[in-house]
Amino acid sequence: MILTWICFYDVIIAVVAIAAGIAAAHFELIAPFSGFQLMLAGLAFAALGLVCGLIAVPMTLFSAKRRPARGRALISTFVCVGLLVPIIMVLWQTSQYPLINDITTDTDHPPVFVKAIELQPQPGRDMTYNPQVAAIQKAAPAYSALAPLKMAGPPAEVFAKAAILAGRIPTWLITRNDPQTHTLEGIATSGLFRFHDDFIIEVRPADGGGSLVEMRSKSRDGKGDLGANYHRIMSFLNIMKTGPQTPPPGSAQVQP
Repeated sequence: MILTWICFYDVIIAVVAIAAGIAAAHFELIAPFSGFQLMLAGLAFAALGLVCGLIAVPMTLFSAKRRPARGRALISTFVCVGLLVPIIMVLWQTSQYPLINDITTDTDHPPVFVKAIELQPQPGRDMTYNPQVAAIQKAAPAYSALAPLKMAGPPAEVFAKAAILAGRIPTWLITRNDPQTHTLEGIATSGLFRFHDDFIIEVRPADGGGSLVEMRSKSRDGKGDLGANYHRIMSFLNIMKTGPQTPPPGSAQVQP
């Protein structure tokens, strides 16, 4: 039965493309976004296979002539479902985040990247903060809790703490540590596809005393981030406020 074989071969192509995309990106054989695109291509084949399977399975159930293909149709369809369901769940859980990937605690006066401009894989990439992005962030309920962290102590003291804690995060590479301006810049690397996101942390004097910890995080790839930059900022601000529950293994290196 043609539909059964189409479903079967779609599943094979989907599994190979998804596995190859993830593995190649994770082990840095190809660019992270290329691996992600290869995975998306595999998911497209899985979706096509699912459509064929949903048509083929009933046909094998009610036709004695096609009944020998039932097992292949059922297995292929279930594999397609297994490939697509996790992605659908991720999209559903992150649907509240708009299609932006540059997040900051201060949309009016965001921290300005300096070192990150030199380290972009695409020379001349614009790293300025887009006012349109600010409007989208302000309007999104998902970012309502995002705000600068106010801490007791002068900026120099709070910055020293921020530098120590940021340096302990194993997936972060600190690229700039400027005690004079109380600014840290770095690169955060994701676990699966090894995406690189640029971040900057600034400690500013607060009105009435104390300090404000400001942070901005921007993805290098894609248009959206599924909330990754928001969670990175919130996680670090929480670490600054409460301290790490356990010392993170390893430490980030400082790039000259």
